[in-house]
Amino acid sequence: MLVSWRNGFYSLLLAASVATLPAPAVAAVLKIATWAPEGSQWMREMRSSAAAIKERTEGRVVVKYYGGGVMGNDKKVLRKIRIGQLQGGAFSASGLTERYPDIALYGLPLIFRSQAEVDYIRERFDPVLMDGLEQAGFVSFGLAGGGFALMMSSEPATRLDDMRGLKIWVPEGDRISSLAMVAMNLSPVVLPISDVLTGLQTGLVDIVATPPVGAVLLQWYTKVHYVTEIPIAYTLGLMAVDKRAFDQISEPDQKIVREVMTATYDAFEQTNRTDNEAAKSAMQSNGLQFIPAAPGTALEWRRQVMPTNIAFWAEGSSTPELLPQMLEALDRFRTQSEIPSTAEAAADR
Repeated sequence: MLVSWRNGFYSLLLAASVATLPAPAVAAVLKIATWAPEGSQWMREMRSSAAAIKERTEGRVVVKYYGGGVMGNDKKVLRKIRIGQLQGGAFSASGLTERYPDIALYGLPLIFRSQAEVDYIRERFDPVLMDGLEQAGFVSFGLAGGGFALMMSSEPATRLDDMRGLKIWVPEGDRISSLAMVAMNLSPVVLPISDVLTGLQTGLVDIVATPPVGAVLLQWYTKVHYVTEIPIAYTLGLMAVDKRAFDQISEPDQKIVREVMTATYDAFEQTNRTDNEAAKSAMQSNGLQFIPAAPGTALEWRRQVMPTNIAFWAEGSSTPELLPQMLEALDRFRTQSEIPSTAEAAADR
């Protein structure tokens, strides 16, 4: 009886002691969707950053990536973020305009003529866009420029007449590009990124516009033969994490996540430029021809599209003064530049 009582006492004492021990911390899990294919350099870099975050936070923050578009298009990803099934996504600018319209600023068609112009503007306007994104409910870690989208087709397309009657791909959700196509009396076909390769294979789409690295990564270059060297639109990517989920992470761990992910996107920004050049060489090695636009074509396109850009910005829910401010800054840069770049000079022929 004494032994039984003693065993019971020690059991209660042990249980009480265990109850007073601190509970193991529950990891904050950030589930992130991305279009980057599994096995690609982009996905390898993102998984490496996730490993670094887990190690530096001692497992308190775990980032899980779902690559290859398995979580659906941008609209589906945003819906899953709203209901908490995902905590974030790696988006193109057009994919996030539903929640933050100002992010479309850099991607307006034919706004920029050279990378030098982009660099000048981004130095001044990136902080504005990042602040606005956070006010819209997302935390981001930097914008990774993807380079200029170039027009790619099965037949040479160096002037507007070459494009009449052809079906031109426009990304799902990219209303301004659709409006630009209509302004030039062209035929846009709206498709999610996941359907473009099939569209090229079946003839649903005749022309796509994407940076060379995107064409190689998504295998679109295997279905086209010509690339017209006009900077159609500047592209960029960003990761957007639901601020509600991010705010649940402790401040020290938030700092680690920001540090690691900002470094990752800074690296993307640098490597994307060299990757585009490498992709261009790879495409040429596979028989694709890079051809200049006919004289005056870029200037003609720009004159037709700029009124649409301005009207689109004014009628939407974008910050009204942002586009005029950027255009004024571009004018200052062009005035200050003594020698225009080759790309800029070619674009204005």
